[in-house]
Amino acid sequence: MARMHSRKRGNAGSSKPVKKVPTWAPYKGKEVEKLVLKYAKAGESTSEIGMTLRDTYGINNVKALTDKTITKILNENNITKELPEDLLNLIRKLIAVRTHYEKNKHDKTSLRGMQLATSKIRRLTKYYRRSKRLPADWKLNMNRLKMYLE
Repeated sequence: MARMHSRKRGNAGSSKPVKKVPTWAPYKGKEVEKLVLKYAKAGESTSEIGMTLRDTYGINNVKALTDKTITKILNENNITKELPEDLLNLIRKLIAVRTHYEKNKHDKTSLRGMQLATSKIRRLTKYYRRSKRLPADWKLNMNRLKMYLE
């Protein structure tokens, strides 16, 4: 399948190893869930929690130990944020590119980057509305973008 915003094709990427709990795993499922909740209450995002668990505690795969993803653990304990993390990251990128473009009106590359970012946001919100993670009437307000990051 072709790439999203270019005509290049290629391998989809590497595949994750088989999901089995390693014998050397230092933590059990409930302990991992407690660690996830601890870092979520400290304000870390799901990807930051995963990196912290990998780097500090040697937990390479939360799902292999708990049979749940980090997002699912947070959903069960009602600690999720209003917007999904990948959507927030795209909104941050759009804000950065938009502020650059407003200062540099002749920079057509940044205009193209702004168009690509809005396209990805639109595609992602369509998916999240379908899967009920966003309300059906949710729309991105381009005039008040920074409101979403608060």
